[in-house]
Amino acid sequence: MRFTFTTIFVFLLFPAISQDTLKVNFLYGSKPKWDYRDTEKSWFGGVLGGHVGIEGDSGKILNFINKGNFHVFSNKNNMHSRFALHGSRNFYEILGGKSDSVKKAIVFVPITKEQKQIFDSLSSAYLNQTPYDYALFGMRCGAAAYEILAQLGILPGYSIKKTSKKILYPEKLRKRLFEKAVANRWPIWRQNGSSKRIWEED
Repeated sequence: MRFTFTTIFVFLLFPAISQDTLKVNFLYGSKPKWDYRDTEKSWFGGVLGGHVGIEGDSGKILNFINKGNFHVFSNKNNMHSRFALHGSRNFYEILGGKSDSVKKAIVFVPITKEQKQIFDSLSSAYLNQTPYDYALFGMRCGAAAYEILAQLGILPGYSIKKTSKKILYPEKLRKRLFEKAVANRWPIWRQNGSSKRIWEED
């Protein structure tokens, strides 16, 4: 499924009632083009990498990251992970690029006040104590974001183990959320990335 450059806003069809909105922020994976391999940095995960976080309040993006040594397999007794809050610029520069030149997308998800309260409670709890390890074969940013959205009833819920297998990287979540956004006429904002890099596509 392809989307046009820049923005898809459907405010006229957006529910005309008082509600909160979650902004699901996607940083696309990429790798340097051959001609720019000496000046552009390689990113973790390359074209199948990227990052995702959920913005509940303006400028505060909740995202799941590695802490310490990288685990290949998850270890619940020695977790090297944490949830963090980043501002928009820091979030989009977490892999080394510049915020104004990376490929990004934001899905605006309308939620009820009850869902916002659940999100705020989860955010507080997860920031205080991480619920799972960060591992190559385990939970990473895409699966963690999915797990939160599932708890809010926005996406189908699975066990942690099944979630980590289904949502291996952000694109797996992005595809599901884009399909739901189109079906429900939720706004999607997009920005193209630098021409010096090869970006993953939808």
